[in-house]
Amino acid sequence: MSLGSFPQEDPPLAPLLLPPVDADRRLRGPYTAASAIVSALVPDARPELVARYDTELRAVAPDAHHLIPLRRRSLTGLLPKAERILVHAPRRTLRLSNGIAEFLREHLAETGPRTLVVENVHEADPTDRELLAVLRRRIDPGLLTVVTGERVVPEKSLSPEEHDALADALEREGTVGARLGAIPHHREHGTQPHRAVEALCFAVEWCLEAGCHDAAVELGSRALALADPQEIQEETWWRLAHSTATALGALGREPEAEALFDRARRESVSPVTHAAAAYSTAMLKVRDHDPALRDPESALAWVNQAIAISGLLPDPRERAFKLGFDLNGRALVELRLGRPERAFDLVQEAIDLAERDLPPGEHPIHRMVLLANRAQLAVALGRPEEALENLDTVVGIDPGYPDYYIDRGNLLHRLGRDQEAVADYETAMRVGPPFPEPYYNRAEIRFSAGDHEGALADLDHALELDPEFVDGLANRAGLLAALGEYGRARADAEAGLRIDPRNPYLLCALGQIEMAQGRPERARAAFDHALDLSPTLMAAWASRGMLAFETGDPEGAVADFTRALEPGADPALLFNRAMALRAAGREEEAVADLTRALDLAPDDEEIREALHRP
Repeated sequence: MSLGSFPQEDPPLAPLLLPPVDADRRLRGPYTAASAIVSALVPDARPELVARYDTELRAVAPDAHHLIPLRRRSLTGLLPKAERILVHAPRRTLRLSNGIAEFLREHLAETGPRTLVVENVHEADPTDRELLAVLRRRIDPGLLTVVTGERVVPEKSLSPEEHDALADALEREGTVGARLGAIPHHREHGTQPHRAVEALCFAVEWCLEAGCHDAAVELGSRALALADPQEIQEETWWRLAHSTATALGALGREPEAEALFDRARRESVSPVTHAAAAYSTAMLKVRDHDPALRDPESALAWVNQAIAISGLLPDPRERAFKLGFDLNGRALVELRLGRPERAFDLVQEAIDLAERDLPPGEHPIHRMVLLANRAQLAVALGRPEEALENLDTVVGIDPGYPDYYIDRGNLLHRLGRDQEAVADYETAMRVGPPFPEPYYNRAEIRFSAGDHEGALADLDHALELDPEFVDGLANRAGLLAALGEYGRARADAEAGLRIDPRNPYLLCALGQIEMAQGRPERARAAFDHALDLSPTLMAAWASRGMLAFETGDPEGAVADFTRALEPGADPALLFNRAMALRAAGREEEAVADLTRALDLAPDDEEIREALHRP
């Protein structure tokens, strides 16, 4: 018998990274496992490595802040709770997971391969499950082997007395993590529900501020089941309801969120509560995750109700903040209704209120958001230089907030200031946890400069950070198609369309692939579908024009190229239309297009040769 016929044994596992980790969210809430991993590794990690990922490490291990010096600061963390008005998008936790994965990958590159064992994953918060998925995806299994397990035990494995003893012990530690997960049984299910509500209220607000929306919904729902609005302070009940509904809305569960706001309207006679519920309902209706369900007209009615109530508040400072908030909300509604001028005036009114009635330095994030929104509206109204001035101010208010560098970089790119745009994208890469947008945007600039290899590397990294980043899939599919890598391009296009079947950019990329692979009917169907969804998509008109030309329809090509040229003259499109015009026997018009194209691109020898060729 040959040696090869013996069964092969699995290679031995690398040494344990740390003792098995319990991921049960009922112990320490979101990031129960992540916190244990970070707390164990940080003391032995290089200080420079800890400093590089300080934001992510501190976010997932709130009880280990004494081990992780704060290097990158954002304004939000320095303000009182009432002034922290930004709500993280659900993808915030993915940013944190990517940062932790990069930290762990670099640490293991120095210490050697390890095995991570995580138990009770079936009871883990979505933040820990997301982290484990990212670790498996982004760290070579030769460097980190992730072993997860689910203990098959009765649901009530601890008696109420044992549960209470554990929870009380964690509570005595006085740590944040314990308060996010351990609620004594006798308080939540016995004679002290008010104590459970206090603990849950702390947990819900912490989770919402941290971007842990699933946990905020779970804990908030438990608290609201215990909290009788007639027996506790109305402000406490409203904070619970508002935080829970806000998290529901962020998760795309708008009907449940609206039901909570409806309940608040039934329970409360407070003007502040009614104004806030009306504003929040308006935002649900104008921002619904399903575009088909958005209802800006209904949103306008709700936000006007909020404005009417807030405008009557007697305290000038409270009125300036709350009314300004509502005016800013109505600006979004007006923008969705196609009235950017009115939206701009509303944001300006909110800015004027803040400058007149708020003390200097109070509510800086509110002011920052208003200026950023004024910048977006100035761009929409064709005033980019004014917008850039606003964004310069915004970035100066909070240099540690990465997202506004993206906005300013995009505007600089639009103004043709690509070096400065790239500098902003690269600053966004440094000041916050890893996220795909700065790499995606830098890829566009690299592509336009002819650096296709650099653009592809950026798109690869963007999609390593978030494989479901649809815009990245669309652009990489188009770039791969242009490079002749049709198999990979098709895989990206089809992956993107599984996530977003009505994405016109993905459909356009798919049409380009079908055309390149000799399937004109499928290509035409993809371009037609893209243009049905986005009639102003220049790339789809241009691609369909090329398809018409290649399939013997020069007049159809001329019509499509003409639509593609509506945003403005482009030498490549003018050249293509000239070729179609020439094929259709319209030589005089072809010469006019070639002449104009050469004016725009005087060094293009192909255009020059075509112009002088009969």
